[in-house]
Amino acid sequence: MSSDSPTPGRTDGSAGRPMPPGALGRRAVLASAAAAPLLAGLTAAPASAQDDAARGTARTTARTGTRALQGGGDLGPNVYVFDPSTPDIQATLDDIFRRQESDQFGTGRYALLFKPGTYQGLNAQIGFYTSIAGLGLSPDDTTINGDVTVDAGWFDGNATQNFWRSAENLALVPVSGSNRWAVAQAAPFRRMHVRGDLNLAPSGYGWASGGYIADSRIDGQVTPYSQQQWYTRDSAVGGWSNGVWNMVFSGVEGAPAQGFPDPPYTTLDTTPVSREKPFLHLDGDEFRVFLPEKRTDARGVSWGNGTPRGTSLPLTQFYVAQPGVTAATLNQALEQGLHLLLTPGVYHVDEPIRIDRAGTVVLGLGYATIVPDNGTTAVRVADVDGVRLAGFLIDAGPVNSETLLEVGPQGASQDHSADPITVQDVFVRIGGAGAGKATTSMVINSRHTIVDHTWVWRADHGTGVGWDTNRADYGVVVNGDDVLCTGLFVEHFNKYDVQWNGERGRTIFFQNEKAYDAPNQAAVQDGSVRGYAAYKVGDAVTEHEGWGLGSYCYYNVDPTIVQDHGFAAPNRPGVTFHDLLVVSLSGNGQFAHVINDTGAPTSGTDTVPSTVVSYP
Repeated sequence: MSSDSPTPGRTDGSAGRPMPPGALGRRAVLASAAAAPLLAGLTAAPASAQDDAARGTARTTARTGTRALQGGGDLGPNVYVFDPSTPDIQATLDDIFRRQESDQFGTGRYALLFKPGTYQGLNAQIGFYTSIAGLGLSPDDTTINGDVTVDAGWFDGNATQNFWRSAENLALVPVSGSNRWAVAQAAPFRRMHVRGDLNLAPSGYGWASGGYIADSRIDGQVTPYSQQQWYTRDSAVGGWSNGVWNMVFSGVEGAPAQGFPDPPYTTLDTTPVSREKPFLHLDGDEFRVFLPEKRTDARGVSWGNGTPRGTSLPLTQFYVAQPGVTAATLNQALEQGLHLLLTPGVYHVDEPIRIDRAGTVVLGLGYATIVPDNGTTAVRVADVDGVRLAGFLIDAGPVNSETLLEVGPQGASQDHSADPITVQDVFVRIGGAGAGKATTSMVINSRHTIVDHTWVWRADHGTGVGWDTNRADYGVVVNGDDVLCTGLFVEHFNKYDVQWNGERGRTIFFQNEKAYDAPNQAAVQDGSVRGYAAYKVGDAVTEHEGWGLGSYCYYNVDPTIVQDHGFAAPNRPGVTFHDLLVVSLSGNGQFAHVINDTGAPTSGTDTVPSTVVSYP
């Protein structure tokens, strides 16, 4: 295979051999050629970081007597690197899609990377656990005259299970003038430039339940059609045509005006704090990882005139991990001062991956998946500045973990406002691919943490699914102060989906479904309250704010179950909410109120939201 061939993952340009992958299955029911130049604002990795890595290597080697691990290296067989002269690109894309189109709970993981240049006549259909991305510093460095498509033919036109896939850092010129991206949860569309329209619905306009756009420019109209909810952040759109229940915008040029509940638009002029996700790029023939800088009161794309601002790290500062590596080796790399790049695949760990050094980056490619085997926590972050977690999935193991992801230890109190910890496109799953259990999925203890797009999911379908089989009491618990969530999707937990105990917390967009499989009213009784709230703010909290939050119920085992409310919070002036809704899907269970004792009940079998525009 020549260097012009799709190169499964080698940084030296040599060829590797593609490996085969792995099977199927969600809500089947829902009612009625040259590398880009280094641009202005780009800074190289500081010498101090390189010195720290060298000192860490020396300390680790001296203390343990183990051989030092090397940074950089092969990206593995499931990373495909294309350039415009690569032959048969379409055939390779089609082959991977055939494997992944319906492989909802399989083990195949793929990253499709395109070098800067122009590509003609491609239709990249994106299936499960597949990421497609350009390797420029700007999306416009890599142009596909063609489409990057997600549709729902595999599921009879129902797009509500189109999870776990992504598109990043590309410019598209759609063949028909409109690109189709019909996705559900955990399917980000980041740093994209669509020179045309963007259609978020499947062919035939079947059910759809997404989604998330960030740092993207869509020159034409965005047409959600059947999408029930969507969050768009720090982007620019030529127009937005409609909405079903909950469409939220922050920092979006061209966003529709505030209109909730009719039309169902929640529009914030800016995003208070944001920092875009790290991404792989090329400098000549060298892979590097770009770390975008933090923005406050952000509006529009970060790459506006092709001049991204931030820091670029060479791949030699990353331990490039392959599936099969042990947690001990990953921790050795971190102790040496290396960052982690997780290549596509499934990683089993028997101890937490411990991130103790400020500024550490853990970046996954192609939905790299971490599975704790023995009830351990999968990832644990110290209370330090600037850690960036991005682009991976944590899949609970069969032995119950008390927590799966911990950001900061209990009682964390350091001020991280200048350099926050960010958690971006980090997804959590309990069950579905097999029996899994976790008491709490994600705990945020560190102050000023930004959680930017997560889907934390207790599976409602697949294998290993049942009220106690994939028991998971809490989805996200926030104990730290000044935490911001932008794009928070949390579903189906046995108790609270979100419990927020920290002060001055903020959430922009929340999507939730209560657990379908509650056996009866008693199983979800919260003291004297019927049903655990989807989003509960702790009784002692004095300041909290949320915009565009929705919760749905579909109690299909016992449709007589009643939720007293979807949202619970102390009734005081500093705790405020804007644009809330609850929905009973086809009358399977009901809500008595929206928040606390405020808001009309849902009733009957009509899937019509009950809304509250402002609380208190």
